[in-house]
Amino acid sequence: MSRTKTAETIENVEFPSFDASKATDQIRAFAEKGVEQSKEAYAKLKTGAEETQKALESTYETAKTVSSDLSLKTIAALRANAEAGFSHLEALIGAKSLSEVVELQTAFLRKRVEMTVDQAKDFQAVASKAAEDVSKPIKTAFEKAVKDIKAA
Repeated sequence: MSRTKTAETIENVEFPSFDASKATDQIRAFAEKGVEQSKEAYAKLKTGAEETQKALESTYETAKTVSSDLSLKTIAALRANAEAGFSHLEALIGAKSLSEVVELQTAFLRKRVEMTVDQAKDFQAVASKAAEDVSKPIKTAFEKAVKDIKAA
């Protein structure tokens, strides 16, 4: 009797079956999702690298232009200083008295101080504009990157 009951119980028990097709579909969906996320990450990385390259190229070109401007400004200042020095020397050679030499020297020094102040202001303006122009492409790219990160 116990044997028949056991046989009946075994026949009535159902074991869960493993459906391999469902597991395969789930694995395929997971893999496809991973591939899609990888493609999106690569596209973002590629776009970011291209934008960075453009920003660096722009910065380089701006730095080159600014460097040229500063060089021209320096040459102009050196030329003006040399011309002022030679003019002063000619005036000193033509002086007839010691008082005239002192007067010429005083006027020359006053003009040199004024000229130096003006040149310093010009250099400061050019340097400030240069720093702003050179940093602008990188600053813009950085702000865009931060904005994109916040949006994501």
